[in-house]
Amino acid sequence: MLRREIGDVLRDARQRQGRTLREVSSAARVSLGYLSEVERGQKEASSELLNSICEALDVPMSLVLREVSDRVAVAEGLLIPDTVPADLAASVGGSADNGWQRGRAELAPIG
Repeated sequence: MLRREIGDVLRDARQRQGRTLREVSSAARVSLGYLSEVERGQKEASSELLNSICEALDVPMSLVLREVSDRVAVAEGLLIPDTVPADLAASVGGSADNGWQRGRAELAPIG
């Protein structure tokens, strides 16, 4: 499941930019075939390769990993709370008590 989600997030980012596999594989210095397999969830990207792909896409790896984490949590049936900082929530009229401060250990099952 993790390989598939990583691949889906990378492919979505590439397609949103209107870029081809060839363009990204060249910029990331990885073979087109291997990048294609990573995007399809058939190969697992090392941390170095993932970093290279993220740099080629000009997308922070932390955002890719966060999106992957959120997708995995949803697949596991967990509700993903907002992660708006309490001070920001308070400055726009929210309260720190509305679930924005929950950590990953406090994710609530859906249903």
